[in-house]
Formats: sequence, structure tokens, C-alpha cells
Amino acid sequence: MTDQHDHSDHLYEAAEYIDAGPDEQIPEREVSLARRVLNWKTIASVAFAAILLALAFRTLGVNLGRTLGLIAGANPAFLLLAFVAYYLTFPVRGFRWRYILSKAGTNIGLKDATEILYLSWFVNCLVPAKLGDLYRAYLLKGNVEGASASRTVGTVFIERIADIIVIFFMALAAGFWSFRGHQRPEIDLLFTAGFVVAVILVTFVIALRIWGDRLTGVLPVRIAAFYERFHEGSTGALSMRALPVIGVATVTIWLLEGARLYFVIHALQLPDVGLGISASVFVALVAALLTAMPLTPAGIGFVEAGIAGALLIYGVNSDSAAAVALTDRGISILTVIVLGGILYFVSDKVRHAHRGRRVEPRTTEPVTRS
Repeated sequence: MTDQHDHSDHLYEAAEYIDAGPDEQIPEREVSLARRVLNWKTIASVAFAAILLALAFRTLGVNLGRTLGLIAGANPAFLLLAFVAYYLTFPVRGFRWRYILSKAGTNIGLKDATEILYLSWFVNCLVPAKLGDLYRAYLLKGNVEGASASRTVGTVFIERIADIIVIFFMALAAGFWSFRGHQRPEIDLLFTAGFVVAVILVTFVIALRIWGDRLTGVLPVRIAAFYERFHEGSTGALSMRALPVIGVATVTIWLLEGARLYFVIHALQLPDVGLGISASVFVALVAALLTAMPLTPAGIGFVEAGIAGALLIYGVNSDSAAAVALTDRGISILTVIVLGGILYFVSDKVRHAHRGRRVEPRTTEPVTRS
């Protein structure tokens, strides 16, 4: 009999999305987004983000009136280009996730993969602790016959590793080009730290691929079953044929993220922000790393301060830096909340998962490594 969890007095904990048995139905009330958003932890995290952002802008000496004036005068055409660049990342992300899933033995269409991924982005913009990533696993489990939540978390994990490795190496390249000929000890230290972290992650992934399955034999039975599926999801795409595909998709994603910030800077028509694409990519990648902060939804507070701080390194004044940060985050967060909210209420994926019904069953193939 499937081990059932007792949730009479509390919300489903995040880890229990993964731990739930294949036949266990999670009641709709337990995954209600309204309950998650109105949870005291979420409210506290949003309040913390607001305080953090206010303190950061105050420390930087930002004049909010001048900043809002700069935003109000933004060029709509460049804002549209920034919007398009950002939203082009989602089908590429969907393709990459679908490809990793296929290597882990789960097949899903590109449209379905992109829709589920976008819904997870929407949840990440509303609640802290990257719960959207676990919600992605929940939606896939509820919509694809035979999909394993723990295996899906493994595929998300390898996405994150790919992102971090590519971000560090692209940031090193973009930063080197931007600061060539300038002696900046703090930048050199950042580059050194980034290179070390990237090397550690590459080493970790290689070790996971070669020796990771040996852990199964020494773990307790229940943990071993979860770990085995997680390992399948996280290493299924780690082959010489698959890595170039994942690498090209990941580089494309982050070039588009850099293009978004580049268009935002040009939309604001700031005379003191003469930054090229390499500087835009560097700042965007710094911001991307800060979105991983689990204390606030989508890293709110941390990311805006990071964008503004990175722009100050390039000599941008604080008001202009704050205007860029707020406009860029408006595109990457507010639009996702609005459009994602509409999708959340009309999506069959959400309804089927919440009601415990699966649609469009697909063949779950054995994990293949080539």
C-alpha cells in the first residue's frame, strides 16, 4: 500500500511533492496557489524583499522621483524588443528541458514542456525557496503517465548546474572584454572566485555521472529509491552527444537574457549609460546568479541591488542604475505574474494535476546513455 502523508493540519511540505507515491493523489487544496501566497512565510519574504530593496536604494543614494521619471520616459520600441528577447528564452528553455527529460526516459511535447516550465516561473515569482521548481515536477507527474517527480527534480537540477556553469564562463568572457586594459582588483577577485566555482561544479557533475550510482547501495531503502530516480534524471543527459545540445541551448538562453538588459538600457535613453552588449551580458549574468537566493520570490531585493551595484562599477549614476534594474525586473517578473496568472487559471495542466487526472499519456522509456 502506498505510504500516505497526513496533511490535516498543514500545507504539503515542498519535499513531499517529490516523496509522494506514484498512486498517491495530492488534494487540490494542498497545492492551492492562493494558500501558498497567503502563507505567513510568503508574506514575510515579500516584506523582507521590500525592506531589502529600500535599504539598498537608500545606501546607493537613489532618488526615487528621478528614477521613476527616467522609467516613464522609456522608449516603447526598445521595451518591446526587451520583452521579445526575454520571452524567446522560454521555448528554448522548454526545448532544453524536454531534451533532458527524454534522456531520462520521459517524453513530452515541446508546447507542453514550455507551458509547464512557464507556470513554474510564475510560481517562483510569487513564492520563495524556488518552490516553482518543485511545482514543475508536480505538474509533470500529474500530466504525464509514468513521470516521476524525483526524476524530474533531477532534470531541473542538471538544468541549474548547466546554467551556473555557462553563466560563470560567459560572465568571465564578457567581464574580461568589458574591463580589458583596466586594473580592477575587485573584478579580478570576482573572476577568480567564479572560475573556481565553475571548475568545482564541472568536477562535481563528472563525479555524479561516473560514481553517483554507487550511493544507492549504501543509502536507506526509501532514500535509495528516491535517490536512484533523482540520479537517473540528473545524469541521463550527461553524454558526449547530449552535452553539446544542452550547452548550445543554455548559451542561447543567456545571450537572450543579456540582449534583454541591453534593450532595457537603450529604452531608457540614458546619456551616461553607454554600455555595449558585453557589459549588458555581464550585468545580466550577475543578476541571474542572484535570482537563486531562496529568501524572497525570484530573488527580489537581491537582484535589483545586484544590477544597480554592477552598473555602478561601469560608472553609471545611482538613479540611472536603479531605473535599469526596476525596468528590467518589471519585464522579467511583473509580466510573468500577469501572463502567468492568466495561464494558471486557464491551463488544463493545472486542472488535471490538481484533480489527480493524467492526460496525454506518453511512453516512459528506459534511461539511455549514448
